[in-house]
Amino acid sequence: MQLKPNITIEYCPKCGWLLRAAYMAQELLTTFTEELRAVSLQPSDRAGSFVIYVEGEVLFDRKREGRFPEIKELKQLVRDKACPEKSLGHSDRSHG
Repeated sequence: MQLKPNITIEYCPKCGWLLRAAYMAQELLTTFTEELRAVSLQPSDRAGSFVIYVEGEVLFDRKREGRFPEIKELKQLVRDKACPEKSLGHSDRSHG
């Protein structure tokens, strides 16, 4: 049996990004009800930080990318890492 991964969303509380992090966590938990073990929110000491990790590995870094992830994009990244066989329905990109 494959272990379900943990997702961590590290956000800058001084930037007011808690609600954005919570929204993304809610979307991931709703989409991946059976595939994820947990999604945790972690306030960061680093100013401007918004990093999403899967089992400690950086999945998306706002500073590196120069932007926040779109929800559709984030779901695809998590799916590709955690459960590549899962279809995301209308949110899925075409695999042509």
